[in-house]
Amino acid sequence: MRILLIGEYSRLHNSLKKGLSELGHEVLLVGTGDLFKHYPVDISIKPKFLSNKPFPHFIRKLFFRLIKKDLAHWEIGYRFEKLLPQLKDYDVVQLINSHSIGAFPKKEKKLLKVLFAQNKNIFLMACGDDYPVIKHYLEGNERYNILTPYLESKGKNYADFSLKYISPKFKSLFDFVYQHAKAVIPSDIDYKLPWANWKKIMPVIPNPVLIPQIYSPINCMNRKVIVFLGINTLNYSKKGYKYFEKALEKLQKNYANKVEIRLTKNLPFDEYIIHLESCDILLDAIFYYDQGYNALEAMARGKVVFTGAEIEFMEHYNLKHRVCINALPDTDQIYSELENLILNPEKINKIGEKAREFIEKEHHHKTVASKYIQVWRDYVVI
Repeated sequence: MRILLIGEYSRLHNSLKKGLSELGHEVLLVGTGDLFKHYPVDISIKPKFLSNKPFPHFIRKLFFRLIKKDLAHWEIGYRFEKLLPQLKDYDVVQLINSHSIGAFPKKEKKLLKVLFAQNKNIFLMACGDDYPVIKHYLEGNERYNILTPYLESKGKNYADFSLKYISPKFKSLFDFVYQHAKAVIPSDIDYKLPWANWKKIMPVIPNPVLIPQIYSPINCMNRKVIVFLGINTLNYSKKGYKYFEKALEKLQKNYANKVEIRLTKNLPFDEYIIHLESCDILLDAIFYYDQGYNALEAMARGKVVFTGAEIEFMEHYNLKHRVCINALPDTDQIYSELENLILNPEKINKIGEKAREFIEKEHHHKTVASKYIQVWRDYVVI
């Protein structure tokens, strides 16, 4: 099949592309690379003129200050429009979410009308923020979620773009995409739950992960344990980083001779991975029921990851042993779990090995790609 993937905000579509290619399919990935992360794409629609040149960048900042609109979205739309004549007659088109191009919503809708007219089979990912997810979270249907800080603070000092997805313009865009999608494919439990009552939702297909072939189990004996926290400041509140930072302050104070703490901000993916590969413990995210992509990347390397691992996740995969640490919005809980690992480094090795085994069983990129093919073939009209 000829497959077109639109958008990339983690490494999901890159890993899926590799699996699909290894199964003999032709795949094209189009996207911006997601800001500072610089994820690879086959054709980039990343804004260049407004980002790299001083005067246009100044105009962009001024325009945003005056009317709260980023001209970079205009440039993204312009670049995608120029690309549209090439994006036709694909057997499958899959969007990473309803705002997968990254243009202004009204413009994106026009672009998608052309894209959908040129291609018969459209599929939508449920793997991040979108109207059903944000609506569900605001209704308080879960014990906690990424909007818990917003709800607890009643909106004060909460800088996050998630709420845009319930605005009229983005809701209209979502309705249009959902109307044309053959099916919606969730990537984990955090998106299965909010989408549960939508007719087009499919069973979870786990995130595909590229598993490094070279692997050495962690051995922390007779050395400091390396703990890594890589902060994405754009998602500071929704990831719950403040709980990690407070726990690390206490850990550094009490166990400076046993632990080495590494903290970074807004690293490109290639640099982030270097830190991830050299650590023993990754502090990834709070307010999640399942693992996000960075957590899975670390688990594939046998690291102990503090992330989402709620009972819903354990039951879904029928797990009897911990493959990661369920990180709660509780500084004392996080500190206690870290302290236990620091004082018992053999546990780091055991959990890390279970993490690696879990990724090999459930998230191997080629196995996951075959599951996508099965779903698509049930709907594809060629």
